[in-house]
Amino acid sequence: MTITKVEDMLETLKLLSDKSRLTILALLKESEMCVCDIVDLLETTQPNVSQHLKKLKTGGLINETKRRQWVYYSLNLEDKPYIKEILDQLPSMKDRIDSLKGQSCD
Repeated sequence: MTITKVEDMLETLKLLSDKSRLTILALLKESEMCVCDIVDLLETTQPNVSQHLKKLKTGGLINETKRRQWVYYSLNLEDKPYIKEILDQLPSMKDRIDSLKGQSCD
């Protein structure tokens, strides 16, 4: 493994050191989500969530797709199997996501 690879991994792992970002990734592990759903689940503000999403996107951990007025986020871990292994250890967020049923952004 090259030094560059280690440094890249270090930067990516630093993104996981924040509770909100780690929770966002755990949520996205279950399902693609829009910002408003993430805001509701984290019980925080939209600007706060947007900042975390921007860092995760810049770090290459998530993708964004625009549909109508909403932006949807999904995991992008194809080139980071070590992150997938970490996320596999996190507790399921399915119950929390299911609690949003009927409160869609649309």
